[in-house]
Amino acid sequence: MLAHDAQGRERQMDDVHCVQVIAVTGGKGGVGKTTVAVNLSLALAKMGRRVVLLDADLGLANIDILLGLTPRYTLADVLEGRCELSEALMPGPGGIRVAPASSGLQNMTHLEPAQYRALIQAFSDIGDKLDVLIIDTAAGIGGSVINFIRASQEVLVVVCDEPTSISGAYGLIKLLNLNYGLQRFRVLANMTGSPAEGRNLFAKLEKITEMFLDVSLQYVGAVPNDESAHKAVQKGRAVFEAFPRSKCAQAFQALAHNVDSWPLPTHPRGHVEFFVEQLVHNSGR
Repeated sequence: MLAHDAQGRERQMDDVHCVQVIAVTGGKGGVGKTTVAVNLSLALAKMGRRVVLLDADLGLANIDILLGLTPRYTLADVLEGRCELSEALMPGPGGIRVAPASSGLQNMTHLEPAQYRALIQAFSDIGDKLDVLIIDTAAGIGGSVINFIRASQEVLVVVCDEPTSISGAYGLIKLLNLNYGLQRFRVLANMTGSPAEGRNLFAKLEKITEMFLDVSLQYVGAVPNDESAHKAVQKGRAVFEAFPRSKCAQAFQALAHNVDSWPLPTHPRGHVEFFVEQLVHNSGR
């Protein structure tokens, strides 16, 4: 059975609850992907979506720091059986829920297939209580990063105006395309000086990929280099919450509207049970 949401999109009901699973990544550190993941979550929540933000930097957590949160439990506690995921989920600003990772635990960066199964099965158990699962991946192209990306329905690649950012994004896309067959990537330009700069960044990345890869890149917009974002970090808050009228916050709102127009997953790809199956399968390879 199909129903329509407020935006007029068809949503499957009854047997399958559709959940958008979006991996926010960048290929290297310093591009602002965590800031993007947090503020996109808040913008989607403002639109009425039930959002869970997963800090998938399992050994170096930073979402709770960025938001000034103090977790009682983390995903490490979920894996060790000390609590349920529902107990570890922290209420964040704007109605989002945050699944905090553990900081400084090296063993969390190399999970066994059984540990992935336990972690993601926990998300399957709450699948009917969320509409969007946003995954803030770790920096680089390590096994954990690749596993989370491959299990997601959408891949949002964040780039900024630095040569290492373009090369890092290209390296990640190349690995995912040649080794794992991924072909569709959304690209967001971050910390730009102007809209034109954002499009130029995308053009650079697109030119390289067109020469060597069989992929489809879609430009989804630019987030300006706004002083409000720096002030928000100093306050331990997200810019979307702290300075909702800033250019930066408006850009995240535009991004959220863009994301909300993306096709919803069809059975079985993209709903949380598929995410569970894919992540466990990927971690065993």
